[in-house]
Amino acid sequence: MRLHRLEVAAFGPYARREVVDFDALGADGLFLLHGDTGAGKTTLLDAVAFALYGTVPGARGQVKRLRCDLAEPDTDTEVALELTVQGHRMRIVRSPEYRRPKRRGDGYTTQQARASLTWLSCPPHGHAADGVTRIDEVGRTVQRLLGMSAEQFFQVVLLPQGEFARFLRAETTEREQLLERLFGTQRFADVERWFRDLRTTRGRELERRRAATREWVARLAQVAETEAPEEPGLEWVTEIRQRASAALAAARQEERAASEARREAEATLQQRRSAADRVRRVRAAHHRLAELWEQADQRASWKSEQAAARRAHPVAELAAELDRVTERLEHARWEEAAAERACSTLGFEQPQAEVAVLRSSAAALREQAGQLAGLVEESGRQVEDRDRLARLEEEAAYAAEQAAAIGEKLEGFPERMQQLSAEYELASQAEAGLEAIRAREQEAAAALADADRLPELQRAVERALDAERVAVDDHQAARATLLDLRERRLAGMAAELAAGLSEGAPCPVCGSDEHPAPAEASVDSVGDAEERAAAEREEQAGQRRDLAVNARHRAENDLARLRERLSGRTREELAKNLTEIGAELRSLSQRAASKARLEVSIRTAQEEADDLTADRTKALREVSEARAQQRALVERIEERAQRLEAARGDFTDVAERREHLVAVSEAAEKLAETRSVRAAAEQRLDEQRGTMLDAARRAGFATVEDALSAARPQARIAELERSLAEAERAEAAARGVLEEPELRGVSPEDEVDVESAQQAVESARSRAESAFAAVRACSGRAHDLDSLAEHFRCALAELEPAEREYAELDALTDVVNGRGQNARRMSLRSYVLAARLEEVAVAATARLRSMSQGRFSFVHSDAAGSRGTRGGLGIDVLDDYSGTVRPAKTLSGGESFLASLALALGLADVVAAQTGGALLDTLFVDEGFGTLDSETLDVVMDVLDELRAGGRVVGLVSHVEELRQRIPMRLRVRKSRTGSTVRLEGGMPVAC
Repeated sequence: MRLHRLEVAAFGPYARREVVDFDALGADGLFLLHGDTGAGKTTLLDAVAFALYGTVPGARGQVKRLRCDLAEPDTDTEVALELTVQGHRMRIVRSPEYRRPKRRGDGYTTQQARASLTWLSCPPHGHAADGVTRIDEVGRTVQRLLGMSAEQFFQVVLLPQGEFARFLRAETTEREQLLERLFGTQRFADVERWFRDLRTTRGRELERRRAATREWVARLAQVAETEAPEEPGLEWVTEIRQRASAALAAARQEERAASEARREAEATLQQRRSAADRVRRVRAAHHRLAELWEQADQRASWKSEQAAARRAHPVAELAAELDRVTERLEHARWEEAAAERACSTLGFEQPQAEVAVLRSSAAALREQAGQLAGLVEESGRQVEDRDRLARLEEEAAYAAEQAAAIGEKLEGFPERMQQLSAEYELASQAEAGLEAIRAREQEAAAALADADRLPELQRAVERALDAERVAVDDHQAARATLLDLRERRLAGMAAELAAGLSEGAPCPVCGSDEHPAPAEASVDSVGDAEERAAAEREEQAGQRRDLAVNARHRAENDLARLRERLSGRTREELAKNLTEIGAELRSLSQRAASKARLEVSIRTAQEEADDLTADRTKALREVSEARAQQRALVERIEERAQRLEAARGDFTDVAERREHLVAVSEAAEKLAETRSVRAAAEQRLDEQRGTMLDAARRAGFATVEDALSAARPQARIAELERSLAEAERAEAAARGVLEEPELRGVSPEDEVDVESAQQAVESARSRAESAFAAVRACSGRAHDLDSLAEHFRCALAELEPAEREYAELDALTDVVNGRGQNARRMSLRSYVLAARLEEVAVAATARLRSMSQGRFSFVHSDAAGSRGTRGGLGIDVLDDYSGTVRPAKTLSGGESFLASLALALGLADVVAAQTGGALLDTLFVDEGFGTLDSETLDVVMDVLDELRAGGRVVGLVSHVEELRQRIPMRLRVRKSRTGSTVRLEGGMPVAC
């Protein structure tokens, strides 16, 4: 990450727009922000943090009051930052939420927060070229590119020395809180909580198993009707089952004995009941014969009465017919009198006339009534037409109401059609956007595949680096060998030349013909062949080195291209992005799928509107037709009313007059009919009396009265016959019983004792039932004990491993949470933080030893605290002058500054490496230099010079005057009553 340009307006103490050009300010790699106390040096760092994350570090971020009180009302509070991250240059503009005076009227209004991110170069893969305008999206994009959260950025890039001085002197809990924020160890806390939750869950399960085991024990004791021991086991269960089996065997033996006794008693009872039944039958037969002997006279009387009744039966039937004829005559006379009264009531003038006259009068009256039948029908139609007239009025009113109601429905259809059209348009847009979102899904899937390939490419780079190092080592070894051989050959070159000298030949070096002392070859001399062979080996090693370097470049390029495509996004972010795109795709698909339904709904709604319009037209037409029919019907009713008025006479209407005529004719006809019936009945009565007297004399009776007195009803005759037959059958049956073989020799005086046998049977049955109940109880108890024992055995078998597993989990949970067998009282999270702190101590020690000229080193301690408190986060200082380890609290002010600066730089290195964030090309160190002497300040400056190696820019925030002399590039911050300003010193002035 490299900063290029910062603009602040109405922010903190800066009332106007101020610009900081970090490219010019950091051209030398080291610059100074200086100014008076309270001028706003640290505010510039707050502005950088606010632009990136929307918040400022420390307590200043809790106040949330960032607007300058001296700014003009029309000046917007704004921070703009241009920076480059992972090769992508961007411009971020943020404005906080603040209150400003209303532009119209009095009072204040709230200006909402806003943010935007604009790409000044090619955007990363997967990002829109037009940038981001949502606050949350800007924050996610920055955090994804930088690879660290706001708190980590504040500790890694903005090094606040005061906070690290407090960190040095802090207790374990305070250190733990800071390290947790920086290193993100929440997952280890989740592991600790997972162990605790699992132990709680398993503890509940174990308690449920124990409770189930106790329940089986209680049920066993209840069924066995005994007390359970304190620690019941399988031996106790075996004992109660044996007792139950013994009780069952004894009960079954008693049941067999009781069943045998019951069968013997029942056999004795059956024999005595048979003997008693024979005596009872003999006694009953003798008793029945005695009764029949006493009824002999009565049976003779029944036979005489039965014979006389049979002779008188025909006379009785004729007498009954005479009674019926007499009854018909009386009824005919009554009907004749009633008919005469009816005729008189209706006004008939000849009620005493003969039958022929009555029939003639009735015919004449029927003819008059027939002449009025047509008018009666017209009278009925008159009523129907009047009812029709009322219905037409109702139909017209109803049709008018229907037309009005349909009109109201039609009024809401335009709005409904507009809504359906809008939804159809959204569905069409969704359908059109499906291809784009599918393309985005494919891109996201490809990016996720790239993220899956990232570890393999990283391993390929590491392998290429290892191969390159081996090739470089081989090449350097071959080159060293070649150089050594060449040096040895040069050293022996004189001997090589001397070997070619001959007497009198000039020397190729000095030209002399004399060779007084030619050089001789040494043991280490090297020839031309050996040198050429070494040169070939060096050349081959160089070629292998070039190949390894090229392979490494290709691997790094592949990795760089892949990282460029990923743009710092992690696999989790890519997977989440793919999931979000998938959800968006499903949403659009659902909306696009509703297009056909909406099209049908629009067509249905239009058809419904057309139908309603047609219905309203039909209703209006029905109103018009009903009104026309009403007018024609009124004319017809008035014309018919005149004719009916003339025909009704003195009656209410024509129907009433016709009904009167018909009633009179019917009454006359009825009177003629009843007179004819009465004359025929009188004649039939005289004939029946003569016939009955002849029948009585033929039956042997002197008079009809004698025959009727001897007559009996059929039921009485049947009763006499049945009584006589029953007496004969009873006598035959009684004599048949006495003649049966098994009753011979049985006297009606014999006595049989059945009661004692019955009592014996009841006693035997009670004993057998008790024995059977005892067997069932013992059998059920034995069966229940067997079943419960099996359940108890299974519960014990499941309980023992569960208890062992829970004991192991309980001990492991205590160890993970810093208790139990954990001697250092360190939880898993504390252990991880201790490992991170040890890495920080190692990284910071290198800085501290350089700045303290080898005197001080950090020492990490994982010992437990006092009174058994947890440890692992202790950090002390080793003083090489005294050779002792002492607490950091004993350091002086300058020494504390060195230690805190070294700790901050070491922590920055570890956090940057641990988070995998972007390369941090810009660092800020805030205050603390005033506690150093000149010599120590020189050492610290040397360390800061090392930090800017490789193109890194380091900014110091201090008001120490000596730093102004040491650092050429400076940003001067001045404060005034109208607001602070900034100016570049040692370079071109910054536009203000």
